[in-house]
Amino acid sequence: MIRKLLHFLTSRLVVTALLIAAQAVLLFMIILKMSNYFIYFYAFCILLSLFLLVYLVNNDGSPSLKIPWIILMLILPILGGIAYVCFGRTSVRKEEKARMDELVQRGLKAAAKLDDAGECLQQEAPQFAGQSHYIEWANQRKPYTNTECVYLPLGEVMFERLCEELKKARHFIFMEYFIVEEGTMWNTILEILQEKVKAGVEVRMMYDDLGCIMTLPDHYDQKLEAMGIKTVVFNRFTAHLTVSHNNRDHRKITVIDGNVGFNGGINLADEYINAYAKHGHWKDSAVMLKGEGVVNLTMMFLEAWNFYRDEDPDFSCYLPESKIRPGCGYVQSYTDIPLDHEMTGETVYMNILNQAQDYVWMTSPYLIIDHELLTALMMAAKRGVDVRLITPHIPDKWYVHLITQSTYPSLVQAGVKIYEYTPGFIHAKTFVSDDQVGVVGTINLDYRSLVHHYECATWMLRTQAISQLHDDFLATQAVSQPITLADCRQFQPLLKRWIVNVIKLFAPLM
Repeated sequence: MIRKLLHFLTSRLVVTALLIAAQAVLLFMIILKMSNYFIYFYAFCILLSLFLLVYLVNNDGSPSLKIPWIILMLILPILGGIAYVCFGRTSVRKEEKARMDELVQRGLKAAAKLDDAGECLQQEAPQFAGQSHYIEWANQRKPYTNTECVYLPLGEVMFERLCEELKKARHFIFMEYFIVEEGTMWNTILEILQEKVKAGVEVRMMYDDLGCIMTLPDHYDQKLEAMGIKTVVFNRFTAHLTVSHNNRDHRKITVIDGNVGFNGGINLADEYINAYAKHGHWKDSAVMLKGEGVVNLTMMFLEAWNFYRDEDPDFSCYLPESKIRPGCGYVQSYTDIPLDHEMTGETVYMNILNQAQDYVWMTSPYLIIDHELLTALMMAAKRGVDVRLITPHIPDKWYVHLITQSTYPSLVQAGVKIYEYTPGFIHAKTFVSDDQVGVVGTINLDYRSLVHHYECATWMLRTQAISQLHDDFLATQAVSQPITLADCRQFQPLLKRWIVNVIKLFAPLM
């Protein structure tokens, strides 16, 4: 026990976090000292906070994101304004923005060699064309047909299919994940990747540094490189006081030969395949694509990869082979990044809620949402749509679960049916609506996913995966506990409710 504690306290995570905290404390102490001794600096801080208060009240950002900063500036006007300038805005340098734009154009140029299905979608399903058009406008990702879609309802199922497809790889394998942990799942995959490298297959791996900081040894990228696996560590967690540490790569993507793609909530760690019970039974999901619809996942990966390692002047050599797949319907994978200030993930969810005629059924591990999305959920239920949501009964973070449960009363009163997955923890992020539309991806119903992280998901229209999503939701609901208003009152007595309400003020910063 003591050895584990010492190992944790001396880990790179703790040491780096302490160094960052020390910088923040030093910065604020300098500000306070200067404001005490220099009246002009004190006046500048006050005026800066006042100016930023006016700016925040009048800009078009989400009120939920602005309120914590407004409170901070009102309580601590000397520190609040400078804190917002340093940490409140996600920005990117001009050269980085130009680089990102150039990579997106490189991807568009390659994808233009495939026929997008936008016009066909407009003619066949005009009521859904607006959603597809929005994704293309916000994301530069087109819809495609000729794609087989298979919904994978558990991590174990996804793992089996993933290994099968990896073994078939002939040209290249791209993998991008938030968490990778040594164990049964990753070690099995790694053995396959090593065999493929020996067979001449190009293998690339990208993982998030903070997501893997406690699950992989230091310098693990060097170990993979020595095996012949090209590796990028996304957004290294260094001892620099910067808001960019908050922007993690939460995406989960595998692309094989450009013809097969996997996307969903499943990371490469043993709890995701129930190799052990971390929080009871782990319920997760993914979707497997085969055909033209894989191209958006391929371009997402290549754009992120080349931002760190510019080695692909032409993306077209990674396009899918041109052959007709037996799939029906339309597929449009998309990403959501924190740097463009366009809340693509939330808007796609809200469009589904606003367009639904019969039902919208959702799963999410968390429920920490802004007023706009909360209103969309309630309004859908109030106009007679069958709105259902399944969240975990056994949480992975107790404080997040408190906030999640605090949102139940408003939704239940509006007619939203909420269930908690009693066998354990549900990590799946899915939407299915009207037997027509579905989304499977990485985007949780919380601020981290909707605002701060790099995310991805796959929007599907009339594919074979829709009925599979529908049936899996009902099967999951059957083992879940329905939440009543009486349950809501029991969850949080008066004192606890007030504590949670205070915490919720700062939920957008969590």
